[in-house]
Amino acid sequence: MAKRGRPATRITVTDDQMDELNRRVAARKGPADERLRALIIKDGEPGTSIGKRLGITAQTVSKWRRRFADYGLDGLYDEVRSGRPRSISDAVVQEVVDRVRQEKPEDASHWSTRSMSEVTGISPASVHRIWRAFGLKPHMERTFKLSTDPAFVDKVHDVVGLYMDPPDRAIVLSVDEKSQIQALNRTQPGLPLTFGQPETRTHDYKRHGTTSLFAALNIATGEVIGRLKRRHRSTEFLEFLNAIDRSVPADLDVHLILDNYGTHKTDKVKAWLAERPRYHVHFTPTSAS
Repeated sequence: MAKRGRPATRITVTDDQMDELNRRVAARKGPADERLRALIIKDGEPGTSIGKRLGITAQTVSKWRRRFADYGLDGLYDEVRSGRPRSISDAVVQEVVDRVRQEKPEDASHWSTRSMSEVTGISPASVHRIWRAFGLKPHMERTFKLSTDPAFVDKVHDVVGLYMDPPDRAIVLSVDEKSQIQALNRTQPGLPLTFGQPETRTHDYKRHGTTSLFAALNIATGEVIGRLKRRHRSTEFLEFLNAIDRSVPADLDVHLILDNYGTHKTDKVKAWLAERPRYHVHFTPTSAS
């Protein structure tokens, strides 16, 4: 006697649908469920054969064939589940967003999750989730500076051009100073790094005043010419220029990229550069990095 049951669902797959099914099957990083359901639909075999080959039940095959017959490709997605209803309304979410963007707390420089929780009546964890969802980070701050140099564009083109397309038979050095560096020394020698133990050092230190670092970065090789000086004057800058001159091959032109610090523009510095025609100075725009 023939076995009776629900008749197999008859489905028709268009060329466009088959292209999409093949794409889902070939996707290497797509969800595994989407790939499995696409395989169920694209193969025109009986449900039992598909189930055996894919390691699933015939009922699963029948379910997704029916869904495809009723809704097309959209039927291969999971239905939205009800779940627990929301406990935070849209109005509260909007309040949290508006407050952190438009107001400041009375007793702090910026909002914290706890202070926002107190004024909105939701938990700190909920405040954190809302901030994260909207990409809001009230604890962070970025600084900026606008240059008012009338020759800003020309100077930017000049400096960036040196970085992007350095001249032949020349060296490009980005020169800068770091002043007021604290010269510190630990009160006792630490222990070196070893297995299961990080390098150690004492928490207290001795102060030995401050120092200034003069450095010139060769943008082509990454090599740094550096000198430490007790003070940060035009005299020390001239000494550093002489150190550069001794370090750079005599047959190369030298392009120096400098900021607008006063020690770079004194009469002595101008005279030093005038005596050495192979040096070319490029100043960054005023009030710019």
